[in-house]
Amino acid sequence: MTRPFNFSAGPANLPEEVLQQAAAEMLDWHGSGMGVMEMSHRGKEFISIYENAEADFRSLMAVPNNFKILFMQGGGLAENAIVPLNLSRGASADFIVTGSWSDKSQKEARKYCDVQVAATNESSGHTSLPAAATWQLRREASYVHVCTNETIHGVEFHALPDLKALGSDAPLVIDFSSHVASRPVDWSRVGLAFGGAQKNLGPAGVTLVVVREDLLGHALPACPSAFNYKIVADSESMYNTPPTYAIYIAGLTFQWLKRQKEGELAGIAAMEQRNQTKAQRLYEAIDQSQFYVNKVDKECRSRMNVPFFLRDESRNEAFLAGAKMRGLLQLKGHKSVGGMRASIYNAMPMAGVEALIDYMQEFEQKLA
Repeated sequence: MTRPFNFSAGPANLPEEVLQQAAAEMLDWHGSGMGVMEMSHRGKEFISIYENAEADFRSLMAVPNNFKILFMQGGGLAENAIVPLNLSRGASADFIVTGSWSDKSQKEARKYCDVQVAATNESSGHTSLPAAATWQLRREASYVHVCTNETIHGVEFHALPDLKALGSDAPLVIDFSSHVASRPVDWSRVGLAFGGAQKNLGPAGVTLVVVREDLLGHALPACPSAFNYKIVADSESMYNTPPTYAIYIAGLTFQWLKRQKEGELAGIAAMEQRNQTKAQRLYEAIDQSQFYVNKVDKECRSRMNVPFFLRDESRNEAFLAGAKMRGLLQLKGHKSVGGMRASIYNAMPMAGVEALIDYMQEFEQKLA
């Protein structure tokens, strides 16, 4: 049976190799007589799974030793509260609003600290990025928050901002939920990064937080213990029962990522090259068409989430119905913006992108 191509924005498709390995180990992990979902999180079997996952992610993403890697729960939305509870010290935080997710973040943080929107692309309909030189950053801000890839609007920072060059000593917090592990991270510019796993790393349930050690230990008194980064770090993500199966699948995905190759490139460098190629191919097909349109500025188009619109939106339902018949799933755009959206995460092969382009062109020719 040929699997369809799933373009869901998340939870999203996983590498087939990972699913096949998980299926083979479902009833008996490595001769233990237990499936991973049945294991104690404090038993030697799961501890080895956790330790390998942590080590693989650190090496895969070249995470420096002065950063802690935490496996937490609650997803990116919960981190919108957990970050200010840990980093704001009840003072102030600056936010760069570039779409729905960063807007949600700044609204949630207002419950815990003084929030300023230091820059926004709202006037462009979230189709561009505000130039860093225009950001109104405060010297006293506890941190600066940026969503480096907006899943809904399809806007991506292809390079992280250098806050020091902008006159700020605040740590940069990045929400990299929807493009984590799709490209390298310049950790010299980051204080904390967080992301739900369900787009590029595994199933819903586990959230990765990568936090610089000097930012630990400043949580507000109201911060729940299970969300206190220092407590979680000191407990090696075992303060409460972690999402064990989601960590296991993420660990398998890290191993899959390490095996990827593109020419002489391997791991994350190979994935970045592959993702650039996939995105370029799809955007070119859209731009060359008179039938479809992408509204995002070319300089900041997301490589992971490609929103596009039919110029005649009365044909949307027919387009989606035909796509489903062709095994092209989950292409409907987010309800807040409409249109279509193709999420082409790491696990989406080039064959899926080519199948989508072929269908788009055939649909256009049939109605031309």
